Amino acid sequence: MKQPEIGIPILFRCPISLDLFKDPVTLCTGQTYDRSSIEKWLSCGNSTCPVTMQKLHDSTIVPNTTLRHLIDRWLQINCSHGYDLDYFQTVDDSFVVLKHNLQSKESTLEAKVEALEKVIALSKDLPFENCPLIQLDFFQMILELALENADESLNFEGNIMFVEKALVCGLKLLPFSDLGTLNMLKQDESKFTNFLILFKKGSFMIKKSLCHYIVAISSSLQSKELLVLLGKSKILVQELVHLIENKLDGFEESIKALSALSSVEQNREVIAKENAVKALIAYIVNAPKCEYRSLFGLVMAMKTIETLLVVESAKEDVLDHPNGISEIVKMVFRVSSDNEASESAMNCLIILCQDFMNAREEAICCGILTKLLLLLQSQCSERTKNKARMLLKLLRSMCNRDQK
Repeated sequence: MKQPEIGIPILFRCPISLDLFKDPVTLCTGQTYDRSSIEKWLSCGNSTCPVTMQKLHDSTIVPNTTLRHLIDRWLQINCSHGYDLDYFQTVDDSFVVLKHNLQSKESTLEAKVEALEKVIALSKDLPFENCPLIQLDFFQMILELALENADESLNFEGNIMFVEKALVCGLKLLPFSDLGTLNMLKQDESKFTNFLILFKKGSFMIKKSLCHYIVAISSSLQSKELLVLLGKSKILVQELVHLIENKLDGFEESIKALSALSSVEQNREVIAKENAVKALIAYIVNAPKCEYRSLFGLVMAMKTIETLLVVESAKEDVLDHPNGISEIVKMVFRVSSDNEASESAMNCLIILCQDFMNAREEAICCGILTKLLLLLQSQCSERTKNKARMLLKLLRSMCNRDQK
């Protein structure tokens, strides 16, 4: 059986030589270096710490025995599995070369694409312990490369292919990387602008990848401010709505991204005003009803409409759409095996029927009472049945009030 590749942990490397510590020593700043490397630094007349650049008020170097013992123990454990120091250095050097090839201005576009393909191939073995792809922060570096000079990148087919490959490569590394890295979009205005340019002018593959990044951003509390920033971008929201409305390549990923942006209350007004509800209803009307993939999209679309109904203009969009109420009524029992879809549809009807008489009348004309009775007799969850009873009770009381 092939042994998994193991790289040198980043904490076991000298920040100057980038090699495994042989004799780790610590400066007054708390930073640790290999003795030979730091002595060479100091002998050149430097009086600062190489990492922090703090002025050294004391040039004494103290042996870091704790780190030395940890390295010795690590080497013993891994050498007992057939690895030796030369192996670790060879594996690690190959990753350093790979990173250099991607970052170097002298590397050709073909060489960079080839390097990305190697990273994608290596990422298939993730996670493995002390992986240099993660330790050397390939994710941040690749994402920065993808976001460089967006306007120029999209003017040449070869560059488009590089950006496509880089974004896919980043997605492969994303589950094993720090999601806080994505905040570079918030911290650097040029990167945020390039993100929007790529979304507006990029290929469908680029747009689909960026949708996945938006979903990832929504999953982390670290990047909530970034999610708000993205959700307030009319350019981004308009492009997502356009993809959904016209069922272009990537429209299902766009629904997920729109749902992610809608999860933050501050974004809902902007999203609703850009006709998101109309686009989602159009998607529900035209989506194939028997494909599993479409069922997932239907559920996501329904839940996003429910989320947006806190905005008055979103309610009006449902009422004004010729299929708005009727499609929501169909969703109550259309995906009867999916409680989430039924509950979202009923929540939408509760919101609308409570506020608008014409919504109540249309829902009844479209057969909501029959749908609810069928739902109560089905094998759905008790929670879903309780929601059906709640809607029935609301309709009965509102109808009684309307007749007075």
